[in-house]
Amino acid sequence: MRTFEEIKNTIETGLGKHPCDLKLERVKLVNVFSGEVYPTNIYIKNKRIVSIDPDAVLEAERVLDCKGQYALPGLIDAHMHFESTMLSPEALASVVVPQGTTTLCADLMEIANVAGEQGLRAMLQSMNRLPYRMLIEVSSRVPTAPGLETTGAVLGAKEVADIMDWDESVSLGELDPSKILFVKDEYLHKIADTLSRRKLVNGHAIGRLGQELNVYASSGISDDHECVNTNEMLERLKVGMKVFIREGSSERNVDELVKGIVDNQLDTSNIMFCTDDKHAREIQVEGHINYNVSRAVELGLDPIKAIQIATVNTAKHFRMEDEIGSITPGRLADILLVEDWRIVKPTMVIFEGKVVAADGELLEECRVSNYPQWIKNTVILKNKITSDSFMAASKNTDGTTDIHVIDMIPRQIINHRIIKEMKVKNGVILTDVEQDILKLAVVERYGKNGNVGVGFVRGFQLKKGALAYSMSHDHHNIVAVGTNDEDMAAAVNEVARLNGGLAVACDGGILNSMELPIGGLMSEKTAEEVMAQLDILNGDAKILGCEMEAPFMSLSFISLPTVPDLGLTDKGLVDVLEHKLIELEVEQVD
Repeated sequence: MRTFEEIKNTIETGLGKHPCDLKLERVKLVNVFSGEVYPTNIYIKNKRIVSIDPDAVLEAERVLDCKGQYALPGLIDAHMHFESTMLSPEALASVVVPQGTTTLCADLMEIANVAGEQGLRAMLQSMNRLPYRMLIEVSSRVPTAPGLETTGAVLGAKEVADIMDWDESVSLGELDPSKILFVKDEYLHKIADTLSRRKLVNGHAIGRLGQELNVYASSGISDDHECVNTNEMLERLKVGMKVFIREGSSERNVDELVKGIVDNQLDTSNIMFCTDDKHAREIQVEGHINYNVSRAVELGLDPIKAIQIATVNTAKHFRMEDEIGSITPGRLADILLVEDWRIVKPTMVIFEGKVVAADGELLEECRVSNYPQWIKNTVILKNKITSDSFMAASKNTDGTTDIHVIDMIPRQIINHRIIKEMKVKNGVILTDVEQDILKLAVVERYGKNGNVGVGFVRGFQLKKGALAYSMSHDHHNIVAVGTNDEDMAAAVNEVARLNGGLAVACDGGILNSMELPIGGLMSEKTAEEVMAQLDILNGDAKILGCEMEAPFMSLSFISLPTVPDLGLTDKGLVDVLEHKLIELEVEQVD
């Protein structure tokens, strides 16, 4: 919030009574309000833009000759989960800020499901030191699927309301359709309380169309980031929902949706960009929101519209356009300089009037905080995990049985339910590596009940070994996939030994692993260290047969009990659309 003193000082500086802190000289300003690009100078004082008038002549303590480069507003990620990067908020800075992202709208549901409000407060301790802005989409689903999963914490309506009063909170985090369509009073209270504060409710309308989508939107949902095709995007726009076009590690939607915009000549004022979940190495190599902008232009979208989608549209949506999203007087000076506005590769990034990155590097390291010890001890196995823990029992003694299998869709988090005939021996359903039908398991890791949910999945293509990870959305128990129970047990036990992390096992031993001690989700190490170790683990997965670009990201989503068609939790197989547990074996009809 701007104070009287700040407003007066900005005015007096514009009138020439005080020198500016910084002048950006000889820039081509991309004005996202007027839709123009024109040469000018930009004057900054006390974190804010003072003037963009080409004819203004003001003193400045520091002058940067921008040599005709384009000046774009700092980019905004409309919806993301920073925990999925495996990095702390501090380490993440070195990855996203040099790419031009100055604001993250973060739903912290991952750490909230592990450690509740106390976990959120632990994350916020670093915010004042970050060279970017983190706004909070207050987690609405802690747990995500009550009664169908075990989580480390619960955020009820009162806790959510209290967090919504934090200065950093801008919206109620993504709310899946089951909470609306099954008329769950607790979540309706959360919506009503949020709307009474004139804040937004973020959506998660995956797979919903027609009257179901109308009912969902009628509750007050503002947006959705789950569109995977043009029809879904159009249907959401028709019911008044904004659309976040997502480009994550395992959810690649920019190409399909931007082509839909171009082909249908859609108005883009209600469209924004987000990443949702994207690994750090992919951000570093490919880009963050700047990738979305550049790729959209490459696909035929007008550059000014692509930049508006990444900046002012998002600021307006979150009712913060008076503070961020444009290079206009009075706004915070979040600016990136690029040589070509069609290929957004920043040569310099300015955050709140301070140069924080140049030529792809942070100018000052943002050191990781000393997080409290309790948040680094969240993995507790109630029972000993052995190969027997993953036995998939059948009602048949020998022969075959039909089971429900989670069939993965490449480059998406949604899946299909298929029915497969599987061999049974001594009352146990066998894995079928040749058909790529592997064992999938979720192990409760909060020390509450020792549950182990077992299912089967097609799509990982492992020929041997197993993978395990202590991030499995949104409950974040330990999820494992493997060709045999012995390697799955080895991988899960290694993750537990590390107090959270990733592991690759083969022939009963551990090939490689990486610890993620902060809530079992994030590392205390630098981005470079984490990325290097993840590269090794991804390489190990490839050696075992998995050709996925991001196998651990896919593993973290495949058990999600709110993404159709099937999910898996520590309590068993979940029919997502019906929001209920189902048997692994298909019920036989006489």
